[in-house]
Amino acid sequence: MTNKSENAYKTIGEVAEILELKSKNKGVFSTHTIRFWETQFKQVKPKLLNSNRRYYDQKTIDILKKIKFLLKDQGMTINGVRKILDNPNNNDTLNLDEISNNSIRTNNFKNKVLKISKIVKNLKNYK
Repeated sequence: MTNKSENAYKTIGEVAEILELKSKNKGVFSTHTIRFWETQFKQVKPKLLNSNRRYYDQKTIDILKKIKFLLKDQGMTINGVRKILDNPNNNDTLNLDEISNNSIRTNNFKNKVLKISKIVKNLKNYK
């Protein structure tokens, strides 16, 4: 990736690389997902310059990171993510770190419950 300043506009290819949106069968960074998300989420507004080339500012990249996290990592639906992004109360307070920290806590809890469950099963089988 090129060494652009944090505030510089990024191309759609650079954003795909930042978001690690790789094509499953080719292993190259894929931009079609970002283009699709532009049609689904009004918050994603790239600048269109130089014969309709897309350029993204940091604010838009942060929104795309939230969208990717909620869709891919949390398994939310597009409508669910849309409701979160459309809620004016969430836009100020919803940040990626809060979401991921809550997710990590939930995953840790699930892992602990699974471990306890396995221990109980092993104890039952031990008799």
